Amino acid sequence: MLVLIKGAGDLATGTAVRLYRAGFQIVMTDIAQPTAVRRTVAFCQCMYDGEAEVEGITARQAANVEQAQAILAAGEIPVLEDPQAHILKELPFGAVVDAILAKKNLGTSITDAPIVLALGPGFTAGTDCHGVIETKRGHDLGRLILEGSAIPNTGVPGDVGGYTKERIIRAPADGPFEPVAEIGQKVELGDVVAKVNGVPVTAQLTGVVRGMLPSGIPVTKGMKSGDIDPRCEVRHCFTVSDKARAIGGGVLEGLLYFGRRKGLWND
Repeated sequence: MLVLIKGAGDLATGTAVRLYRAGFQIVMTDIAQPTAVRRTVAFCQCMYDGEAEVEGITARQAANVEQAQAILAAGEIPVLEDPQAHILKELPFGAVVDAILAKKNLGTSITDAPIVLALGPGFTAGTDCHGVIETKRGHDLGRLILEGSAIPNTGVPGDVGGYTKERIIRAPADGPFEPVAEIGQKVELGDVVAKVNGVPVTAQLTGVVRGMLPSGIPVTKGMKSGDIDPRCEVRHCFTVSDKARAIGGGVLEGLLYFGRRKGLWND
């Protein structure tokens, strides 16, 4: 089955990794300048570097459907600048996964493909899509929801190592973002980790920088621009997270569940 994943941030990438290893062919779409902070584990980095590798799986930027098909034929994942997902009309997708994580539906329809799944709040199973995957950390993380919606967005980041909002690096002003610390670097409480128009951003905890926007990206005051992991495991910066793996497992379950119900494959 050919699967379109809308969005190519770290959660979308974790989903793509699980599906790819399970034998699905994957095409991903994103915007021209993605703002995923966990760039070392996000296939959207293709939009800056032309290619990206996560856990041994390679994704490449594709300019059109012909390039996408060539990348698929090479056993890799094409990523296109196509926020409106026009490629849906050009290739025979068996499933669509909305992994944009916008907390609202930006245009996904239950009629887009034989199986349509969506991550997180903003979607209702049976109306916008066939199934919704819970993205909030906790008991239901990764659950396939067949009726209703995911837990509404609380605006509070999930607890990691006893910290929530302190983990997030937020822009202190409008302007171009300039990182001071690098992904994988250990920082101490109070260290300057980035600047925007000369205004410093300091670490609110001691830990390892797990995510950081690239230099020069325009940001607005309060925008999420990075994150710090208090667990201080550098390898976590370069591998798919527990959260992304759980969500990817929920998507895989959804594809198998609805595929079997629709007769797309046998037991």
